[in-house]
Amino acid sequence: MKIAIVFVAIVALALAAPVEEKDAQVVRYDSDVAADGYSFQYETSNGIKHQEKSELKKFDEEVSALVVRGSFSFVGADGVTYTVNYVADENGFQPEAAHLPKA
Repeated sequence: MKIAIVFVAIVALALAAPVEEKDAQVVRYDSDVAADGYSFQYETSNGIKHQEKSELKKFDEEVSALVVRGSFSFVGADGVTYTVNYVADENGFQPEAAHLPKA
């Protein structure tokens, strides 16, 4: 019985161990590209997630550009998951996150 408990404990520790960055694998990936924008999302085995979507915005008769919205998250060295939401448009790149300083 003691051997079984030790074995289960060792297996649990191995499964709970964080994945090394260099050993991370993509576990999910979706992508869609169209003439007026794109979207994608992916997730890796080390806890990184990223999703992004764009749409074509017409500013006037001659000027159009993609407006991008998205978010990404990762697990920091402290074990906390950090998430950044962002917009990239005619006003530039605008990230928002609880851990980023506010202007």
